[in-house]
Formats: sequence, C-alpha cells, structure tokens
Amino acid sequence: MEIEMTPEQEAQLAQIAAHLHKDPHQLVIDAALRLIDEDDRFRAGVRRGIEEADRGEVIDEAEMDVRIERMLQR
Repeated sequence: MEIEMTPEQEAQLAQIAAHLHKDPHQLVIDAALRLIDEDDRFRAGVRRGIEEADRGEVIDEAEMDVRIERMLQR
C-alpha cells in the first residue's frame, strides 16, 4: 500500500519520528496497526452491547443519568 502526503505532512511525520527515535515508515505502520486494533475493540464492544440489549440487560434513563453524573464528578 502506498500513501500520498504533502511535503508539510511528510516533514511533520519526520519530525515526530525523529523525536521518538523511530523510522517514519515504521511510525506509520504502528499507527495503522493501532487503528485496526482500536476498531476491532470498538466493534467487539458494540457486539457485546447488542447482545446484552437482546437479553434485556439494560438500564433505564434515570439510572444512566445517575451513572453519568457520577462519572463527571470524578
């Protein structure tokens, strides 16, 4: 696979790679692999949520509001 970048983008990538002591090519590969991994985890989470909902394992809106409020207070 080949990607096209503007000269400015290539310069930014080279700067980041130098800062991390990595090859720019490897940096792009690592980023793509992280994206694939994150997408896999997201899709698995959505599937689990759908399965839970299908089994009736849901909470009502009032309980969700309480949980969100607790999360925001941290």
